[in-house]
Amino acid sequence: MVVYSFYIFDRHAECIYTRRWLPPLMSSTGKTSRPSSQAYVNGGGQVRSGLSAEDDAKLIFGTVFSLRNMVRKLGGEDDRTSQYKLHYYETPTNTKFVMLTDTKSGSMRIALQQIYVNCYVEYVVKNPLSPVEHPGGIGVDNELFEASLEQFVDRVLNAA
Repeated sequence: MVVYSFYIFDRHAECIYTRRWLPPLMSSTGKTSRPSSQAYVNGGGQVRSGLSAEDDAKLIFGTVFSLRNMVRKLGGEDDRTSQYKLHYYETPTNTKFVMLTDTKSGSMRIALQQIYVNCYVEYVVKNPLSPVEHPGGIGVDNELFEASLEQFVDRVLNAA
């Protein structure tokens, strides 16, 4: 299993944390083998690649929001595209945890819940120096959280 990236969105749809593990890999056809950030300029054929981190987070949140609503209407549980699988966990406080993995991976909902309980709550929520709200793009900036997230993802990858 390959984890591409991880995002946390607060209840105001602000991206408060993002982490990427793998850069885009080029296949023999010259196309990337993982999702890439590309936008078409003025709806034309020109492609502007390499969106800013803020634009990338907005794109991921829009995808999550749209897929979540569509999946609820259709009654399914699978958020998959041909390039990646999107895993989603929403807490009772409307904090959203999103992970992008390869299409071969199983459900990561339990893993996202464990990240919330064992990493986020322990090192961000219980930290008196961490802000409760994240206005103006102030995100999660906690070394212990980042280290525990890295260790958790490595453990999950090695177990798979």
